[in-house]
Amino acid sequence: MATATEAPESWYLALLGFAEHFRTSSPPKIRLCVHCLKAVFQFKPTQRIEARTHLQLGSVLYQHTKNIELARTHLEKAWFISQQIPQFEDVQFEAASLLSELYCQQNLVDSAKPLLRKAIQISQQTPYWHCRLLFQLAQLHTLEKDLVSACDLLGVGAEYARVVGSEYTRALFLLSKGMLLLMERKLSEVHPLLTLCSTIVENWHGNPIQKESLRVFFLVLQVTHYLDAGQIKSVKPCLKQLQQCIQTISTLHDDEILPSNSADLFHWLPKEHMCVLVYLVTVMHSMQAGYLEKAQKYTDKALMQLEKLKMLDSSPILPTFQVILLEHIIMCRLVTGHKATALQEISQVCQLFHQSSRLFTNHAAQLHTLLGLYCISVNCMDNAEAQFTAALQMTTHQELWTFIVTNLASVYIREGNRQQELYSLLERINPDQNFPVSSHCLRAAAFYIRGLFSFFEGRYNEAKRFLRETLKMSNAEDLNRLTACSLVLLGHIFFVLGNHRESSNMVVPAMQLASKIPDMSVQLWSSALLKDLNKSCGNTIDAHEAAQMHQTFSQQLLQDHMAACSLPEHNLIGWTEGLPPVQLQPQNGPTTGLTSLL
Repeated sequence: MATATEAPESWYLALLGFAEHFRTSSPPKIRLCVHCLKAVFQFKPTQRIEARTHLQLGSVLYQHTKNIELARTHLEKAWFISQQIPQFEDVQFEAASLLSELYCQQNLVDSAKPLLRKAIQISQQTPYWHCRLLFQLAQLHTLEKDLVSACDLLGVGAEYARVVGSEYTRALFLLSKGMLLLMERKLSEVHPLLTLCSTIVENWHGNPIQKESLRVFFLVLQVTHYLDAGQIKSVKPCLKQLQQCIQTISTLHDDEILPSNSADLFHWLPKEHMCVLVYLVTVMHSMQAGYLEKAQKYTDKALMQLEKLKMLDSSPILPTFQVILLEHIIMCRLVTGHKATALQEISQVCQLFHQSSRLFTNHAAQLHTLLGLYCISVNCMDNAEAQFTAALQMTTHQELWTFIVTNLASVYIREGNRQQELYSLLERINPDQNFPVSSHCLRAAAFYIRGLFSFFEGRYNEAKRFLRETLKMSNAEDLNRLTACSLVLLGHIFFVLGNHRESSNMVVPAMQLASKIPDMSVQLWSSALLKDLNKSCGNTIDAHEAAQMHQTFSQQLLQDHMAACSLPEHNLIGWTEGLPPVQLQPQNGPTTGLTSLL
């Protein structure tokens, strides 16, 4: 231990060195680290050392222990003392940033906001911290769903970055604002903003990785905008650019040279996270387009990379990526006839919900929707209705709401005795007028549901009109699954009307497309129609071949149906409120019967 005659720097540096040694040990020795830092106060340090030590103690306790109250006390002292010391910005603003983060963790948002506002007000001469604190307060407003305030702050940040000569960070602020405007569906404001961003990004000549990461951010916004609009064909050039961009980034080495402008010291996402994000939007595109094997391939790659990253990185964005990937692959499984696997993946989502209340809040409606789709696939229509109803109560997202209502309408159509509720739903998703969203894909699906209803009602000419509209829209944007469904239903209508040639012209391409996807239900339906068509036309050999195909598909679906209904996870179909159960009782056997679409 240092003597009183030694310079204060030596005892301080010695204790600091010991503390850092214990913090970085493997495993970390946090108790000893804290002990060394607390010892600093025994030497009656200067205000600067006292404030910095409180910050270090608060940071260590917050990040490595559960003693949040003590961490908060130290950070509050660091913030209070540092404000009395001139030119002590690094400690002052780091304390404010960490303390507000801690307040949010304790649900003390009303304490975090004024703290951040004050720090922003007094940090205008410190570009890095001013920008970082603006980002932090904008993120806090976003988490509270106050997107207007968040957009205002990001606009302030963009203008400040322009004034201090940081075009890179200006682009980050503007792209972040663009992301929130897309979430708010303020498309008239998004387009000019993205055009400005494109110009800034292309004209900025700085660190190559930073430039490419801005490109990735910009292209991700463009791609998700197209996907939200259901424009699957139109998005392809942007998606291809995005995939090329991420390949370029993966070949670049991180440049250790720090930017000359401190306002440029930001990264949007690490390279590895960007890579997973590009896989994710590729999966979203493949799912909507009906390239399900491609969706499966990219999901496997993304989940493998996520597992590696989660071992080293506790970023909350990684579980979010994981849940969204699982949501998409579960839909793929239900279409391709792998319901048992879909249930096991639904169970994985439930486990993730138990690890994060934020994930549950943001994705519970999607999980109820997936369970509703599963219930349809195993013919549990009452449970499907309950799941979709629960999902509708939980979401304010217009596209998801429209998707759920469209599927709930299909449940009422199949039940056949819900005319009043069905008419009420169809009024709310009328594709001919006042359709609630701008999504091309969902509007095409609404025409299909109308066609399906008219078919079940025996109004065949009306059904044909709706289905031709679906075909026109789905062909325009390569919506393969909707195309296949519309073709087979049109084929069924022509068969009922006795027009066998026209029926064959519809069913044969439907079968080819369904095999390419592959969509098991449409393949089952098409093979049954082909069998009946060939039988009616006297084509015995072709009828026998179609019958064998139908038998194969029936057996595959029946085996998968039995396997799924026997799993403990099948009991999730009864869950409609609160957190999903994770301990499930095994089934004695299938509780539902398999009925074909015919």
